[in-house]
Amino acid sequence: MNVSVERFGAAAVVTMRRVEKRNSLSLEMMRELNGTLAELDGDREVRVVILAGDGPAFSAGHDLRELRGREHEAYVEIFEECVRLMTRVQSIRQPVIAEVNTVATAAGCQLVATCDLAIASTNARFATPGVRIGLFCSTPMVALSRAIGQKRAMQMLLTGEMINAETALEWGLVNRVVAPDDLRTATLALAAKIAEASGEIVGIGKSAFYRQIDLDQASAYAYTKDVMVQNAQLANAQEGISAFLEKRVPSWLG
Repeated sequence: MNVSVERFGAAAVVTMRRVEKRNSLSLEMMRELNGTLAELDGDREVRVVILAGDGPAFSAGHDLRELRGREHEAYVEIFEECVRLMTRVQSIRQPVIAEVNTVATAAGCQLVATCDLAIASTNARFATPGVRIGLFCSTPMVALSRAIGQKRAMQMLLTGEMINAETALEWGLVNRVVAPDDLRTATLALAAKIAEASGEIVGIGKSAFYRQIDLDQASAYAYTKDVMVQNAQLANAQEGISAFLEKRVPSWLG
């Protein structure tokens, strides 16, 4: 197995363990991650997912050995699975936090940019170096440009140069930078804070966020208005409002 799952209260830590290959995203690894996330999506006890990488790299991106001398169908299969994985990260109901210990490059950087939140250690480095080996990071650019904007994304994509954790924080690729020894504590603390809310309501909000993000303003307001109308009628919304007004802790139904 290339992937393990550990439970810490309401959080599930999914760890990539293809250490000898720097957690490169082989077809097998991506399938395992996809399957694991699908299983967790159906687990009502899991409120937050943390995605981590064991060893010297968070993920070094695609396994280049799988990209040499293959037939057309093989390339289609690999990149379609990658798109499915990135889509899965944002479509499951739980927020996904990337816990970035060291290096995240190419599709590994894409994975960080795709996650809903990211916390990095001061040792973390990020790059999209495909241009240097003749394979432009075209799918990584989708997540990267949405996370950090056009000019900064183009700088990373065209130069292939590494950026450090502090730059990633400044650019909005990660939410927080902590000392390496504090990384797991910080991600679990963030997960616990998120898990204080209703999982049902968080799931509604996550889905709505990605649905509205690329709409024009008028369409976004029309869509989110309908979401709020439906949300307001749910038992968890009524419980939360009542708890606030009555100055008590809410008792969520899910």
